[in-house]
Amino acid sequence: MEKALLNIKEFCAYLGIGETKARELMTKTNNPYTVRIGGRLYANKVLLDKWLLSVSGNRI
Repeated sequence: MEKALLNIKEFCAYLGIGETKARELMTKTNNPYTVRIGGRLYANKVLLDKWLLSVSGNRI
């Protein structure tokens, strides 16, 4: 069974980015994928994938 929520380290590995950039992305208020549980940040994987599709591609 695949996990629904990714912690910071899993988020970093999934996107291939460092922790500083991951925290920056996850603390932005305009992203749809961040879930806060207590003081911890998680990324909803389904919403993250949808967000990635919406912001990726060739833009001029």
